[in-house]
Amino acid sequence: MKIFGTTILLASVLISNPVSAQDSNTDKRVERLEQEMRAIQRKVFPGGSTRYFEPEITDNTGPASSGTTNTTSAVTDLIARVDALESSLANITGRVEENGFRLKKIEDQLAASAAPVAGATSSSTSGSTAATATTAPEAKPDPKRVAGVAAIVMPDTGDAAEDAYIYGYRLWDAKFYPEAQVQLKKAAEEHSGHRRASFAQNLLGRAYLDDGKPALASVALYENYQKRPRGERAPDSLYFLSTALVQLDKKDDACRVLAEMQDVYPDVASGRLASRVASGKAAANCK
Repeated sequence: MKIFGTTILLASVLISNPVSAQDSNTDKRVERLEQEMRAIQRKVFPGGSTRYFEPEITDNTGPASSGTTNTTSAVTDLIARVDALESSLANITGRVEENGFRLKKIEDQLAASAAPVAGATSSSTSGSTAATATTAPEAKPDPKRVAGVAAIVMPDTGDAAEDAYIYGYRLWDAKFYPEAQVQLKKAAEEHSGHRRASFAQNLLGRAYLDDGKPALASVALYENYQKRPRGERAPDSLYFLSTALVQLDKKDDACRVLAEMQDVYPDVASGRLASRVASGKAAANCK
């Protein structure tokens, strides 16, 4: 906008310069520039704000300067300045046309991209409606399962972390695996600084394994080892991680996990978990 304002002001100054004997060709060029400037103003600044539109050019009603003459050098200078103004006008016009072309392309692209989205939304909506109409209502919860879960009571020992883990353990032990997963994950996240967090995360992985979800189990077990390497159930998590990897048909990775377990926790691997290490290597065909 500053470019347009400056150019328009310059045109106003040049055109209103009091020269009593202008060249007729210059008059025509100035008049044409006035028209083109107004056209650009109307295009770029619609609404005719007086901030940008210069008033109509009027005759100089003040007293004429004494001794003012119209020399050849003055006319030549005016022509040069008009030439510069014409060049600037052409440049501005080109920019306006270029911006208009770019805007048109953007609008076309937006219209083209909006069409398939609208179609997909329409199809999705109609498909959802049809699916809703044809899909059978969801099965009601099994009353026996609801009663079974309700029968498992969370302990209240005053240690919230301990109680949360024990409740998750009881759900897992009763084979309510989905409910156990929710509880154990909550216990590990809400009590991450407690020693039972290692137990809860490890048992979460086991609950996924028992529920036939080895991929989720591998994530939970690896996170327990990674976040709590000194936790009491970190070695156990590596063993169950190898079990999940075998189920995912990644036996080479399972062997590497067991090897790391023996390297990081040699006492546990050769003591409390020795039999599990041996069975894990046999399942993964480790050399």
